[in-house]
Parts: sequence; structure tokens; C-alpha cells
Amino acid sequence: PRRRVNPGFQGQLKLYEAMGCAVDTSSVLYKRYRLEMLSERFSEPQDLPREVFAVDPTTMCQTLNTEVLYRCRKCRRALFRSSSILSHTEGMGPTAFAHKRITESARLSGNGQEKCTSYFIEPVQWMEPALLGVMEGQLLCPKCTSKLGSFSWRGDQCSCGRWVTPAFQIHKSRVDEVRTLPVGNFQTAKT
Repeated sequence: PRRRVNPGFQGQLKLYEAMGCAVDTSSVLYKRYRLEMLSERFSEPQDLPREVFAVDPTTMCQTLNTEVLYRCRKCRRALFRSSSILSHTEGMGPTAFAHKRITESARLSGNGQEKCTSYFIEPVQWMEPALLGVMEGQLLCPKCTSKLGSFSWRGDQCSCGRWVTPAFQIHKSRVDEVRTLPVGNFQTAKT
């Protein structure tokens, strides 16, 4: 009889190869894989491993880090760093939403605009209370409670048409990008 390698194991080997034959826990590929495995295992997540959550940027030293920081546009509370963004390949645009019967005018209005209107990120420590015991819900700023986006362990569709599973989606219009300079405490906000 013919024997076959388990497809899950094959996927793990491909991931290992893509990370340069090392387990890189900071890799976007690794983070996405870990979240996908969690979403398959949970029907109603009651308890999540601590390592799933990115460190809350308000608890980190910001002067030594040159990463881009994202803050709530309303109250300026630091929410996540650029290393938490889980990039995805661009989808097929409006044609991916055919099941929603998008009108021709809506299709045309999207031309020339940024296709992805949200950031899909790994969960951050401040999100934990919102995620436990539910499959989907809103993501609110932990300081001013303004709506930042939403999450779904089952996944959600990006404005570019790509389906992302699981989805921790922050709308770009709700956050500001702040570039922290490595010298001193001076910070410049991107305009």
C-alpha cells in the first residue's frame, strides 16, 4: 500500500523551510500559523496561551525602539507596533465580493484608492478581555473605548478581497502611525 505524508506535517515542513530552517517566533509566517492552529482548536476560546499576545506597547521602553507605533486617533493611547501586523497577499478586489452584489459605481469608486483599509494584526495584551469566551466582536480602545475594529476567530474579508483567518482587524482610519526616532525622546507623527 502507498503511504502518504500527513498534509499538516508537510505544511509545517514548508513553514520551517520558509523561516530559514529555524523556528523564528517573531516571523509573520510563524505568528499566522500559530493563530490558525488556535482558531481550529477553539469553538469558544476560554483560555488563550500568554505567548499568543504581543506585549502591550505601553509597557515597553519606546526610546530604544525604532519600530513604527500605532496609536488611537482619538486619545493617542499606544495600541500596537509594526511587528504585530500580519501582512497578507492582496485579494482580487471588488470581484471577490460578487456574492454581496456590489454595484458598478461602488466598483469604480475604489479605483486609485488604497485597497486594504485595515491592518490585520496579532492579538495584543489589551485585547484579552474582549477575546475570551466569544468567537467574534468589536475591538475597542482600552483607554477611551472608541471602536477601532473587530475580530473573528472564523475569519473576515479584507477590503482587498482576501479572506484572513483568524482576523484581528484595526481600521486604518482609527489609528495614527508614529515613527519613534532612536535619539532621545523626540517623536514625529507621520502626516
